[in-house]
Amino acid sequence: MKLPGKTMNWVFIFKNWVFIAMGALSAGFGLKSFLLPSQFIDGGATGISLLLTEVTQLPFSIIIVAINLPFLALGYRQFGPGLFWSALAAIIALSMAVTIIPYPEVTEDKLLVASFGGFFLGAGIGMAMRGGGVLDGTEILALTISRRISASIGDIILVFNIIIFLFAAYILGIESALYSILTYLVASKTVDFFIEGIEEYTAITIVSNKYSEEISTMIIEKFGRGITTYKGSKGHGKKGTVLRETDIVYTVVTRLEVNKIKNEILSIDPEAFMVINSVREIRGGMIKKRPLHMH
Repeated sequence: MKLPGKTMNWVFIFKNWVFIAMGALSAGFGLKSFLLPSQFIDGGATGISLLLTEVTQLPFSIIIVAINLPFLALGYRQFGPGLFWSALAAIIALSMAVTIIPYPEVTEDKLLVASFGGFFLGAGIGMAMRGGGVLDGTEILALTISRRISASIGDIILVFNIIIFLFAAYILGIESALYSILTYLVASKTVDFFIEGIEEYTAITIVSNKYSEEISTMIIEKFGRGITTYKGSKGHGKKGTVLRETDIVYTVVTRLEVNKIKNEILSIDPEAFMVINSVREIRGGMIKKRPLHMH
């Protein structure tokens, strides 16, 4: 007798490990073929490891594991063993990839090194994160600190990286530090893309005086997206607040559909009020489009 739940669970685990392995290979390529030969660094634990490799001449593969272990131990205490073991496996896989695989040195052009080194490193970090692993433990530290002080994870990571790049400017020189900042920016945007992907979701809230039903029908029929309609009160006026009931339409689409759906809404109601914002994560509901039949 087949057990669908267990089969799906194994498929999910296998997919995660494939992502982690691909992430380690991509990050190893970015490091060994671009960043290490040119003395450029990245932010976070990877940046610290690259900086210590230049200062101490110890192998990067050893330093990257040693630097991340305290962060992973913190993650074990805060988030349990699941994150710890997957992150440890990802970092060890990266260490082995850098040590064993004979990646070629691709170019000496500094701009290409910063751009493509950052791209392949960011792609590796992003794929590892999609597989439930971590190649940079500083995000665990930032998440822990953000729970205790009134600062976002992004702000904490930014401050942390500013300190790293100041040390890089002192040790490696201003030029290398500037190229390293470029590497970090490319890697960060690549991580975002691989985590959120081309299917990054955007939420649209629409307030229309008369055409809420037509707008809802258009979103469902033309775009195949789900909608939620709820009642609200609309108020404005120079002489005081005038409240009147109105329908509010809420939908979630991909960022590639935003401009098209905005134009469709405005063609129905040129005075429609829209609030558009990025969505970090969604679960349940009608996330994927239903298949539309072409006539």
